[in-house]
Amino acid sequence: MKVLRRLLLPFSILYSLVTAVRNRLYDSGRWKSEKYELPVICVGNLSMGGTGKSPMIEYLLEFLLTRYKVSTLSRGYKRKTKGYKEVLTSSTAEEVGDEPLQFKKKYPKATVAVCADRREGIANLKKDADIILLDDAFQHRKVRPSFSIVLTPFDDLFIDDFVVPAGNLRESRSGMKRADIIVVTKCPSNVPYAKMQEIEFRMPLKSHQKLYFSSIGYSQHIYNVSESQSLDYLADKPFTLVTGIANPTPLLRFLKDRGCTFTHRKFADHHHFSEKEITSLQEEELILTTEKDYMRLQPKLNKFALYYLPITTQILKDQDSFFKETILKHVERYA
Repeated sequence: MKVLRRLLLPFSILYSLVTAVRNRLYDSGRWKSEKYELPVICVGNLSMGGTGKSPMIEYLLEFLLTRYKVSTLSRGYKRKTKGYKEVLTSSTAEEVGDEPLQFKKKYPKATVAVCADRREGIANLKKDADIILLDDAFQHRKVRPSFSIVLTPFDDLFIDDFVVPAGNLRESRSGMKRADIIVVTKCPSNVPYAKMQEIEFRMPLKSHQKLYFSSIGYSQHIYNVSESQSLDYLADKPFTLVTGIANPTPLLRFLKDRGCTFTHRKFADHHHFSEKEITSLQEEELILTTEKDYMRLQPKLNKFALYYLPITTQILKDQDSFFKETILKHVERYA
């Protein structure tokens, strides 16, 4: 498949030129990029697909909410509404999107909103926020974030990729120069130090940029609306794993390493389940899904034995405190 996509390289060169001209117009000031008087922290990527943006937003919310009023702004991908909409704990995934709903349910003290027009969204949120987190907005150049975090997965680094359609990049690798922090995500928890050094050596970092490595941390408990169970609850029970995420491979690896016995039903990212699919899932005895998928499944699937497994971002190399300190120092400049 990758060989066939390389045949599309001439189209990638053309697309890369278009995005380069667009970026140059914003960088030169010919096209306006809005700046703000409060910290606007963007979490994004250069590539398409799952890089771990949602866990990173939650990682930031976890420690920033203890000190500040934090708002998050997402597009609300695949929602059935338009315009600006604040997310409530009573909202549905169809109204606001699965990930924003997950943020609100997990961090009810945060103000969570969705709006395809990021400038309109920020205009609504900035009145009552100390910090705004932008989810997946690195290519939205009409807004100039005060700080940008770019994510790239360990198994699919942007430095080894091409611009679409030959590859998966949304823009040229040179776009990384706009980032303040680059995080290599989804690293194996036991990744050799030499491998991290190799990636750091290959990453063309600018003087102002910092590189971090992170892994996915899986909860030791599974949850549903009314209860939690130890992850060991699944040890001797065959179950069905339902995923509608971009890259379920790390989850599959984790469950297999624990010796779990399961059947995997894989759907597209942000998949809206049809009535036929829901009816089929009703027949499964025990279902495990991701937290994001649970936001879409739980209201439709009248089933008690439906659980989700939360994940977290874990910064490696004992760099967690330095990562947080970098973010806090940036925020404090606006105090």
